Amino acid sequence: MAQQQTALIIGASRGLGLGLVKQLVQQQWAVTATVRAPQSADELKAVTGVKIETLDLDSQDSLTALAQRLSTQVFDLIFVNAGVLGPEHQTAAAATQEELGQLFMTNVTAPIRLAEQFVAQLRPNTGVLAFMSSVLGSVMNPEGNNLALYKASKAALNSLTNSFVCSLPAPRPTVLSLHPGWVRTAMGGPNGEIDVETSCAGLVAQVQRFAGTGGHYFVDYQGQTIAW
Repeated sequence: MAQQQTALIIGASRGLGLGLVKQLVQQQWAVTATVRAPQSADELKAVTGVKIETLDLDSQDSLTALAQRLSTQVFDLIFVNAGVLGPEHQTAAAATQEELGQLFMTNVTAPIRLAEQFVAQLRPNTGVLAFMSSVLGSVMNPEGNNLALYKASKAALNSLTNSFVCSLPAPRPTVLSLHPGWVRTAMGGPNGEIDVETSCAGLVAQVQRFAGTGGHYFVDYQGQTIAW
């Protein structure tokens, strides 16, 4: 009998994170999911069999505590989904130092800090580390100038991910920077092109497709390569 696959989903109280949990559970994965406020994660709690952990991704103390609780776990997938859109006024001139610091901590620094903490717990040879990126993080993409700061944070996440991967000893694990599509979520808005289920089914398919290949890839939920 094949060993049950295991996943750690960071940021799973709603939207794509919750959708990923549901998709993986449907495929018989054993899922550990983190949320910042368990008391407001009723929809996640309703998913049978999920182990829910508390994590404030921006807090080093919270991350250290989670790492201690999960220190014996081995994961086939670690997916860092947590992220924010940033200030309503998406210009460098209008944003305060506090707003910029919060955006880049949550979207850039904190995901890599978590990856550094947990990468050794990926299953050897086949484990996948995934980050929720965006096509807007491509510096080749002229669109989305109304989300300039969010775009910059995702480009920075891609860059810091690349540096992180290059720092790992060979053989390097498979690391994916994934664009979920324009999805109808609280962040994506009601006019998104696809629903959460379509996006998450595609994202999980890419995880399964790339498992075992090693290296860093920037692709969308349909497997199309995105220019850096």
